[in-house]
Amino acid sequence: MTQVNTAKPIVVRVAVKPWKILNSLIQAVAARFGSKAKEVERFLKFAVVGVIGTIVDFGTLFVLQATVLQPADPYKDMKVIAAATIAFLAAVTSNFIWNRFWTYPDSRSRSVRRQMAQFTFINVIGLSIRTIWVYFSYHAIGRALMPTFVAIATHISPSYIPAPEADEKVGTLAATFVAVAFVMLWNFFANRYWTYNDVD
Repeated sequence: MTQVNTAKPIVVRVAVKPWKILNSLIQAVAARFGSKAKEVERFLKFAVVGVIGTIVDFGTLFVLQATVLQPADPYKDMKVIAAATIAFLAAVTSNFIWNRFWTYPDSRSRSVRRQMAQFTFINVIGLSIRTIWVYFSYHAIGRALMPTFVAIATHISPSYIPAPEADEKVGTLAATFVAVAFVMLWNFFANRYWTYNDVD
């Protein structure tokens, strides 16, 4: 009598983990910098965390705008400020957690509370720099960029007529872009040499 093997075959599944791929990619890029490889790796991780924080910031603001900010609300201005503040704090919290456990897992000589306070303080300074820069520069940048913007827009759509506030919108976006790049450098170096100065 022939015995039939009813055992189920063993299936080996290889799961591709995005974070492992990202870590490998960051380490490969950083390795090209020789003795500075570790710092470059930290900077690249910090930048990735910053992108995640930006998504958290805008995502939180979008959700709050869709739920608690009503067009006819007499307290709308205060709610806008509150929503922007909550979104900023959500992003700072996200960034702190990611940086503590991913970018600087070897920084453990200080308490979480103290590092969080230092990290938040540096981010508030960064936000202040960004706000001041955008406030004082967006008009001039908008006026300077508007002729180029109009030339590109009319090339794409010949019937394009800029709105009266178009230069302010273009200026705000351009000024914010410059500010984000500068503030990211400020946040990285300030945190590296104060919040996380206990790592080699």
